[in-house]
Amino acid sequence: MSVYINDLASFMPNEPVSNDQMETVLGMINQLPSRTRRVILRNNKIQARHYAVDLKTGRQTHNNIQLTAEAIRNLKPYSGFTAADIECLCCGTSSPDQLMPGHAPMVHGELGGHPCEVLSAAGICIAGMSALKYAWMSVASGQTKNAVATGSELASSFMSAQFCVPPAAEKIEQLDSEEILSFEADFLRWMLSDGAGAAFLSDTPSPTGPSLRIDWIDLLSFANELEPCMYAGADKNEDGTLQGWREHGSLAETLKSGSFMVKQDVKLLNKEIIKTAVDRTLPRLIEKHHLDPEQIDWFLPHYSSDYFRNRLHDRMAEIGFGIPFERWYTNLSQKGNTGSASIYVILEELFHSGQLKKGEKVLCFIPESGRFSMCYMLLTVC
Repeated sequence: MSVYINDLASFMPNEPVSNDQMETVLGMINQLPSRTRRVILRNNKIQARHYAVDLKTGRQTHNNIQLTAEAIRNLKPYSGFTAADIECLCCGTSSPDQLMPGHAPMVHGELGGHPCEVLSAAGICIAGMSALKYAWMSVASGQTKNAVATGSELASSFMSAQFCVPPAAEKIEQLDSEEILSFEADFLRWMLSDGAGAAFLSDTPSPTGPSLRIDWIDLLSFANELEPCMYAGADKNEDGTLQGWREHGSLAETLKSGSFMVKQDVKLLNKEIIKTAVDRTLPRLIEKHHLDPEQIDWFLPHYSSDYFRNRLHDRMAEIGFGIPFERWYTNLSQKGNTGSASIYVILEELFHSGQLKKGEKVLCFIPESGRFSMCYMLLTVC
C-alpha cells in the first residue's frame, strides 16, 4: 500500500539567536568567554538558531514535550484536523525530558485526544527517521489509516554552562591549523539547537494540495564495525568502550567529569563519517533500488556543519553518484542543527516553498555519528 506525507510542520522556539548572542544565552564556562566560539562558527557557517530559553531571564520557555506538541498542532493536512484524529503517534528524540516514561506517551498526554498507538524512538539524528519509518510501516501494513511522526530536540539543556567543562588549552591552540579539532564538546556547544518537526502520513494523497509518496526508507547501522563516536551521559575509555554515568561513584563526580556533555571522538569522526555515509552505504542502495543520480531532482542532506559539505559532494561524485549543488536544499545556516528534527525542518521548508513539481524525486540523507548509522529516504512529489 502506498503511503503519503500530506503535510509537514515545524516549531522553532522564540526569536532567532545570532552568533553574538549565543554565549549570553548558554552562559560562560567558569565565567570566561569561549576562545573557540568564533573559529567554530566560521567553519560551520551557521548564522542563526533557536533556543527554548528566554533571552532576558535565561529561563527555559519550553520543554521537549511542548516543542513536539506545538509542531504537531501546526499540522494542517485537512480542514478540521486535531490531535484526536491521530491513530499512530511516533516520536523520536535524543533529548527527552525524562528517562522514563518514553517521549511519545508524554507528547500524547500533552496533546490529549483519543487513545492511540505510540512509539518512542531513541538515538541521535536517526531517531526522527526511525519514528517516521515506523509510522510509514504502520500505515503501509494497514494497521492504521494515518500516523504522525516527529523529531525534536532540546539541545540547549545539554549546552548550558552548568553541564560543561572548558576544553583543554592545547586543543584551543591547534584550532586554526587543524579545523577538525573543533568537532568535540565545545564544537557541539556552538552547533546544536532546539526545535521540532512533524509529518502527517496517510494511506491516501491530499485532495487539496501536494503530497510526498514515500518510496522507501533505509536505515543501516555500522556498529558491528565501528566504535562509539558521539555520546552523552558517558565517558569514552581508551579501548573505545563507553563508561555510563551510573558507573561513576557519585552524581557530583559525574558532573565534575563533564559526563553529561554531548561529545564526539574527533579523529574517528573525521576518518569514518564520509566513508560510511558514501562508500559503505550508497552502493548498497544504488544496487537495491536501482538509483540513478540523474533522476534525483532534490537532494536534502542533513550535515552538521558546512565543513562536511564539499567533502560529501566530492565523494559522491567520485563513486559515480554526483548531484550538483544546484539540486541540493538545506537551511542549516538559518535554522542550525536540530538533530533528529533537522530533516523535518528542511523538508517542511521545501514542501511549503511552492518549488516542488509533480513527479519530482526527493532524496533525503540523514547521518548519525553516534555509532555510525545512516539513513536515506526517497520521496516522489504527487
